[in-house]
Amino acid sequence: MAELRTDRLILRRWEESDLEPWAAMNADLEVREHLGDQLTREQSDASVARFQAEFDRRGYGWWAVEVRATGEFVGFAGLDQVDDGLPFTGVEIGWRLARSAWGHGYATEAALAGLAFGFDTLELPEILAVTTATNLRSQAVMRRIGMTRDPADDFEDTTAPEGPLRPNVLYRIARDVRV
Repeated sequence: MAELRTDRLILRRWEESDLEPWAAMNADLEVREHLGDQLTREQSDASVARFQAEFDRRGYGWWAVEVRATGEFVGFAGLDQVDDGLPFTGVEIGWRLARSAWGHGYATEAALAGLAFGFDTLELPEILAVTTATNLRSQAVMRRIGMTRDPADDFEDTTAPEGPLRPNVLYRIARDVRV
């Protein structure tokens, strides 16, 4: 599995020491605002096991994100196959950071590393990003990394309960137009 390094971050395989701060993130109402219910510790740990298995199978997925200067785990970023049942297919980029890591440009930095890996190593023709229509912070990251949105691609996530998590937006970037 590839480890990605940026000026300030390391995107790496998950470690046992990541489980506790990952569980804390998944129990944080602000972190989960655009994702749905909080996760139990068991659900959180199970998600890491899935991430590891997907990496082993495909060679890419959700990397743990660590701050190089401190070694602090601050979340995840990476690439994943679009979930079944959505009105499109492909590979999506995503990120989730602890509140303490918000506002430092880490999501943008990690996302740019993920795009480079997806285009240069995996040779993907296009990468997608999905979020709720109300998640303006993530949409800002999507625009900063060169992604664009066509409102005609927006959709209702029917797996989400009625309410603010259901309307979703789709952003795209093609390999030949990246920043």
